[in-house]
Amino acid sequence: MEVVVDNKVLEFVADFKKPEASSEVRKQAMAALSGMDFPTTRVEEWKYTRVAKYVKRKYKQVQATVNVEDYTIEGLDAHELVFVNGYFDEAQSTIKDDDAVSIQKIEELNEEYYSDVVDGTEENVFSLINKAYQTGGVSVVVKKNKKAKHPIHLIHVVDGEELIANTRHFVHLESGSKAEVVATFHSKNSTNSFTNVALEGHVESNASLTINKLQTEAKDVLHISNEFFVQDEGSNFLINTITTGGILTRNGLDVIVEGENCHTEMNGAYLGTENQHIDNHTIIDQLYSNCTSSELYKGVMDDKSSGVFNGKVIVRQDAQKIEAYQSNKNILLSKGANVYSKPELEIYADDVRCSHGSTIGELDEEAVYYLRSRGISEANARQLLVAAFIGDVLEKVENEALRAYIDKLFLTDFGWEF
Repeated sequence: MEVVVDNKVLEFVADFKKPEASSEVRKQAMAALSGMDFPTTRVEEWKYTRVAKYVKRKYKQVQATVNVEDYTIEGLDAHELVFVNGYFDEAQSTIKDDDAVSIQKIEELNEEYYSDVVDGTEENVFSLINKAYQTGGVSVVVKKNKKAKHPIHLIHVVDGEELIANTRHFVHLESGSKAEVVATFHSKNSTNSFTNVALEGHVESNASLTINKLQTEAKDVLHISNEFFVQDEGSNFLINTITTGGILTRNGLDVIVEGENCHTEMNGAYLGTENQHIDNHTIIDQLYSNCTSSELYKGVMDDKSSGVFNGKVIVRQDAQKIEAYQSNKNILLSKGANVYSKPELEIYADDVRCSHGSTIGELDEEAVYYLRSRGISEANARQLLVAAFIGDVLEKVENEALRAYIDKLFLTDFGWEF
């Protein structure tokens, strides 16, 4: 008997593997998908990002193995958790001796606690597909008043053609704890594949979480990331996102600040070449007073690539004495490149200090001329100016081993030295 598919989303997931045992999170996500549709450019948040041709494809869920040594970071000394095509590769993962950290499979996350954290939030179709059909992920807990002895390195690899990797993680910092998460994304022989990842978490009172994310997949991979974090009183949350890969990359990052005296910081550097499209959407929702936030995103677009930045800071009526700063700056290296920038402030309180700004331009030709007059070639002069432009974002990555890895990546891929 032929199955009649009600909508494009159900057709998209029709061949995905259904787990033998379904959690409430899965059941709710599957139920929600029946009433969803894929976003079009008529949807304001997706106005500049077209996904239609990618969601018409059929993707497979296939387990594979890789040589994890190809994707480790020298000198990082981290817990290494490996995910290949969305599946957790326990055999190649390494969890170090660290009494501050508990790492379990995502299926072991307490669902009642999780539902309480995400209560009332809206999700898009891609995060629901992730939660309904995720094939692997981890729940990380950093224990009360302890500091993780090692960074937690989440290594994601897509290996093969026409694959989808649905990976889901949750990071929970109990009160007074501190940790660093490094999330890297790679690909191999990955034509027409799709990384669909969800990274969520809860930063309790006086805890501090740093996330460094590096997206380096080949330019034949679709990458959609949905990130959601809740901060409690006195907490600190910092995320640095470096994007050089993917044919289309969409980063959706939402932070809800549910306590006073919090600091939230988001930084991003995105570099596009050929026909790449890189889209960063951020929201900081300030619910309480006496909090600060800072956003710094910089893009360098070449060839026919395009970039999008849409950052929104919401200050609720009772959230007085908020300081929020938002900046997006972009350089276009070719006439065919373009950027769409939309920083936003939505303020309902009257005692705040908030600012936002955006610039889009070319390299300063007078500066290029000056450097050339000092015996520097034109190519090197432009590289120096680009390095200076995005350098203040890269400086936000304080982990020396990771920073060395990023510098090597830029040298290999672009010929740029920092």
